[in-house]
Amino acid sequence: MKYSFYASLLVAMMSVANANAQSNDGIAIHGSIQSDILVPQEDQKLGTGTYKDDVLTNTYADISLDSKYVEAGVRFEYNEHPLPGFEPGFKGWGVPHVYAKFKSNNGVDLTVGDFYDQFGSGLIFRTYEERSLGIDNAIRGARLNVSALKGVQFKFLGGVQRRYWDWDTDQMLTGTDLEINLDQYIKSLRDKNITWMIGGSYVYLDYDQNKDKTIFATGSNNRLKLPMSVHAFDLRSSLQTGNYNFLAEYAWRTQDPSADNGYIYRRGNAVLVSASYSNRGISALLQAKRSEDMAFRSNRFTTGTSAFLNNMPAFAYQHTYALAALYPYATQAAPGEWAFQGEFGYNFKRHTLLGGKYGTKLKLNVSHIRGLDKDPVEPLYGTTLRGTEGYTTGFFKMGGLYYQDINVQMEKKLTKSFKLNLMYMNQYYNKTVIEGKGGVIKSNIGVAEGKYQINKRYTLRGELQYLSTSEDQGDWAYGLVELSALPYLMFTVSDMWNTGETDIHYYMASVTASFKAHRLMVGYGKTRAGYNCSGGVCRYVPASKGLNVSYNYTF
Repeated sequence: MKYSFYASLLVAMMSVANANAQSNDGIAIHGSIQSDILVPQEDQKLGTGTYKDDVLTNTYADISLDSKYVEAGVRFEYNEHPLPGFEPGFKGWGVPHVYAKFKSNNGVDLTVGDFYDQFGSGLIFRTYEERSLGIDNAIRGARLNVSALKGVQFKFLGGVQRRYWDWDTDQMLTGTDLEINLDQYIKSLRDKNITWMIGGSYVYLDYDQNKDKTIFATGSNNRLKLPMSVHAFDLRSSLQTGNYNFLAEYAWRTQDPSADNGYIYRRGNAVLVSASYSNRGISALLQAKRSEDMAFRSNRFTTGTSAFLNNMPAFAYQHTYALAALYPYATQAAPGEWAFQGEFGYNFKRHTLLGGKYGTKLKLNVSHIRGLDKDPVEPLYGTTLRGTEGYTTGFFKMGGLYYQDINVQMEKKLTKSFKLNLMYMNQYYNKTVIEGKGGVIKSNIGVAEGKYQINKRYTLRGELQYLSTSEDQGDWAYGLVELSALPYLMFTVSDMWNTGETDIHYYMASVTASFKAHRLMVGYGKTRAGYNCSGGVCRYVPASKGLNVSYNYTF
């Protein structure tokens, strides 16, 4: 089936290319190559483990052809000897992504093959690719986009979801999404420069009953009757007026006992509200989210990062500084959470007391995430809640603290050629909840970053960071020096040092070269074990040591 699918789409692409070649419409060819390589060295003290392969690589090559009426593309992946830390199913190679998109002049588009999409904020449906996490949960099937009516966007899609190198036809997905911009139909809104959108989504997941696994209630021979279909709904509205933006969204999902929730029969739901203000020199953001049992996959027996149909937005600040990102938060979709985030930014004007000669930028961000206060129901069998509703809870009942991050950042240009960034961060990290064990880690982090422009060609940048904590592995220090030589070269040396427990230095040195559309990085050093996170989704990366090579090319 896999090869016949490839063949049919490739024939369609060739026919499309031939048809366009005979027309006056030009064809644009785009593509990219990305290859990340590690030549590993085993280090017992570092805890790298052993390697079966001398060279590890994740390599991707994309190519797409785009014309006035048709777009088509393929992607080749070679992950037969993948980098450390990816799930076993990630290993493999082939052409897993093939698509053709047919476009019209009247606002109707049809995509056949593999595609990504998102309904609203992604509470019930979001498919995407994030290579650093090993995520590619594309849908293989068909999608119809219609925007023929003014202010109306409609989507209808169906297919099966990719799970690494498997497209499980035992689970079929269909979904639809509708958004209407009311300001296009209400003149008084347009007169007041108000944009008002309402939207709704529906996702239907159908399981093949004949191929379903058998799950028994704990401590008994009673087989759980698993739902053969799962329904999910989403309603949302956004309003923009002047400098203000507001968003409210609600999602609900029917019973879906799964490995994520311990095979309980509670319905899932999520509420998200957001308000923001932005003007010259000042900005503010307030967000709140409550989610309960909203881990939604195309395969209910799967754990890890694969097969997710939705994505709960992260309400924790995503840090880029090494020590600030040492303990990142992973969204707790299955048990649920109450999450709050607030941010305030202000630019002090030039030639004022706090602004000085060049002005000063100040930003405060607060993230506060708690669990739900739950009262477990009476177990049917044994001591687990498998096969039951799981628990009862009130909407506003909050449980223990999962994560808190309070950080203040300042950007200050001191001279014409020197810029200083400072950050202080206070963090509460419940490692037991987020990682499964480890207790609570309370830390204070300080960061100083300086950038000095030597001349038009050379720029020198440095970082000094320190993390102080009495838990886990204790204190950490970090230093980095980077020299940029425009337009081609960048030299970087860094060291992350655990001063609290292990006294291990995680040094790294690299050279990056850029020429036109090519970018090559060659480095050597050590990487500590930890979590790599993006958007509240995390992947555990084991410690490593060796030669790193990264090559990127776009055309």
